[in-house]
Amino acid sequence: MATNRTFTMLKPDATGAGNTGKIIDRMIEAGFTIKAMKWTQLSLKEAQAFYAVHAERPFFGELTAYMSGGPIVAMILEKDNAVEDFRTLIGSTNPQEAAPGTIRADFAESIAANAVHGSDSDENAAIEGAFYFSERELA
Repeated sequence: MATNRTFTMLKPDATGAGNTGKIIDRMIEAGFTIKAMKWTQLSLKEAQAFYAVHAERPFFGELTAYMSGGPIVAMILEKDNAVEDFRTLIGSTNPQEAAPGTIRADFAESIAANAVHGSDSDENAAIEGAFYFSERELA
């Protein structure tokens, strides 16, 4: 059953390029409500823990170095059909394939530096959100 919350984070390329406010505005304009938000920077160990599911993949080292290389903005967003609607809003992982007007089409630099993460399921949204936010912060 679909829930009404999802997890996202603005990646180091988006924060470093000064696109944080523009991207957040897009989320709000699309009907999402921010339920929790924090500006933070992951250590390499934290990035490795967050992306542990990809530990055996060849891009793991590059991914975790990139994600720990600059600040991120972690958020819990709320809206009916949150996960699916947010995935539509952000567009394809490859910005060259992302639909015009999506966040990745407009702000991503590459497949690796693709501006924003969006949970791919309700289960992962809950797990990923709990990685960044305490139960009190999620209320």
